[in-house]
Amino acid sequence: MSTETQGGDDLEERVTNFLRRNFPQIQMHGGSAAIQDLDRETGEVTILLGGACSGCGISPMTIQAIKSRMVKEIPEIEQVHADTGGEGGGHGGGGGQSPSFPGETVEDGDDGNETDEGPQAPF
Repeated sequence: MSTETQGGDDLEERVTNFLRRNFPQIQMHGGSAAIQDLDRETGEVTILLGGACSGCGISPMTIQAIKSRMVKEIPEIEQVHADTGGEGGGHGGGGGQSPSFPGETVEDGDDGNETDEGPQAPF
């Protein structure tokens, strides 16, 4: 983890508190959310959802909600990366592809066109 100590502990604590406060359903449903990486200079944070989140059908919506809310509530965070940790092949991983999330515009790998993946998460 590349969390910086000078002032970084406060930011890390605020991110952790944000996850606890806004997403108690993660723990209530047997999942967990942890900071995997925090780069104070670039404003990027990587969140790893584990436990029951790895195989959960609504984890893409939870990830989308985390991404959209965190950048609004914590000014130092500019970009959120989130993963369920399922790419190791244990639960039929996606072959190294990044997941797409509802409402996220993604670039089509074949011709470079952007496509909209649908409506945004309801939270």
